[in-house]
Amino acid sequence: MTLIYKISPQADWSAAEAAGRFTGAPVDLADGFIHFSAADQLRETAAKHFAGQADLVLVAVEAEALGTALKWEPSRGGALFPHLYGELPVSAAAWVRPLPLGPDGAHVFPEGL
Repeated sequence: MTLIYKISPQADWSAAEAAGRFTGAPVDLADGFIHFSAADQLRETAAKHFAGQADLVLVAVEAEALGTALKWEPSRGGALFPHLYGELPVSAAAWVRPLPLGPDGAHVFPEGL
């Protein structure tokens, strides 16, 4: 099982839970796919796109459950990033955890990530 991760504002994820699906953040809608990160890409993604933002959650999703709508495509520096071409059913989330800011202003990831 390969987990991929979505960083999302808590309010956006709560709205997705109410709707039963996550259709994407503004950047996802503009790009035409939902951006995810692999575990080794999370810290850089958080620092680059979510610096200083509080009230975030980290959503873990089993990559294989997304089928052919998930594509691994080159992005930063040629690294392959997971992109979902379609909506994310909230039922696909393996878990959702808070992603708080630490005293140094960097996000504090769950143990093991």
